[in-house]
Amino acid sequence: MTSRLIVPIVEGQGEQAALPILIRRIFSEFQPEVLPEINYPVRVKASSFLNEPSYFKKYVELAAAKAAQGGGRVLILLDCEDSCPGILGPQLLERARAVRNDIPIFVALAHREYETWFLAAAASLAGCEGLPAGLEPPHNPESIRGAKEWLGSQLPSHYDPISHQAKFSNIFSLQEARTVPSFARLVEKLIA
Repeated sequence: MTSRLIVPIVEGQGEQAALPILIRRIFSEFQPEVLPEINYPVRVKASSFLNEPSYFKKYVELAAAKAAQGGGRVLILLDCEDSCPGILGPQLLERARAVRNDIPIFVALAHREYETWFLAAAASLAGCEGLPAGLEPPHNPESIRGAKEWLGSQLPSHYDPISHQAKFSNIFSLQEARTVPSFARLVEKLIA
């Protein structure tokens, strides 16, 4: 068994707890011979990270320095909201490589939101945290603006990323989520 160090950059407190769970599950299912070592995710303010060059540079350098210590890679995972992931992703990658081209860096953007992946795999979350037993995914989850709100409308109370994201990341069907391109790209980039 080999190990792989991954140093994530994320934007939300929920992702700080959820992403390491998700990464471990992806490797366990799709590349079980690799044991991921995941640095506690570096959290950034998305608007500053996207729009302020000095802020972007500071956090890419921080993550890259941590990755360099263990021969690892940097994963930048953000919600792309209304931006096109096919445009924003390559732009972010180019900017990050301009900061540190000596460390492998890859960008994975959740089309709309991280929670979009839960929508794609909604049937596998049925019954969890009070979600309806017969929960079905909405048509074309990546077209939905407001995945958090969609989940909240299905729950007996509201959706809270801090309390729900890690729980859902631990159980949602990775195979069902791979039906949306942004999740399929995350899997592909992680295990490459």
